[in-house]
Amino acid sequence: MKKLSARRRHPLAAVVVLLLALAATGGLYAAFAPVSKAQADDTAQSLAIDEGKKLYSVGCASCHGTGGQGTTDGPSLVGVGSAAVDFQVGTGRMPAQQPGAQVPKKKVIYSQAEIDQLAAYVASLGAGPIVPTKNQVSPDGADIAKGGDLFRNNCAQCHNFTGEGGALSNGKYAPSLEGVDPKHIYEAMQTGPQSMPSFPDTTMPEQQKRDIIAYVQTVNGDQTANPGGLKLGGLGPVSEGLFAWIFGLGALIAVAIWVAAHTAKAKKS
Repeated sequence: MKKLSARRRHPLAAVVVLLLALAATGGLYAAFAPVSKAQADDTAQSLAIDEGKKLYSVGCASCHGTGGQGTTDGPSLVGVGSAAVDFQVGTGRMPAQQPGAQVPKKKVIYSQAEIDQLAAYVASLGAGPIVPTKNQVSPDGADIAKGGDLFRNNCAQCHNFTGEGGALSNGKYAPSLEGVDPKHIYEAMQTGPQSMPSFPDTTMPEQQKRDIIAYVQTVNGDQTANPGGLKLGGLGPVSEGLFAWIFGLGALIAVAIWVAAHTAKAKKS
């Protein structure tokens, strides 16, 4: 019998096997490969928006509307950005307890994580100013003297030249800036809360905002010397003049009465 000749493999068989192996390996890699950073960030952002929407529905929708469109009890939040939410909620001004000429600062009821979630949801309603980074609000490298000039030209009319605050019209007021988080000062300049005008980067660049923050922190710092002695609230010549009239003139009247009571004529009578 003739020996059966061994079957020869097709020349392309090895190539086909190799391609199948690579395809299988690629499929396994796609299935088990770690998620990219961009995908992870998108997923985390989506989760934050979902959680923020839940918080919004409970604490904000009654005044600002279910979709942030605003109502007669609260303005629209479309386009205010995450910075406005971080400022208003992070300082306790929102949620508001009751209507009034101005919503005061009060105890914060949300954690920072919840504030971030609320900010993410409101930011998803429309583009707006975003929460500044630590580098944007850091006083490192800021020009304090220039910040003082900027503050006196743009802010002192309402907040006083040292940031002590002051009264406005119709029951409104400019709050004190002493002890305020630099991030919230930056956000207030960006968003213009309540009676305050806004100062976007096109009007006041980031560096100028940092200069102002550095000035406010310096004049209200614990190490700041006050060569004039008692600063009387730092309210300027009005409070100093009132002090002089009440206590200075009062002291002169008291001395005059004492002298009159101790004259020789008064003793004889």
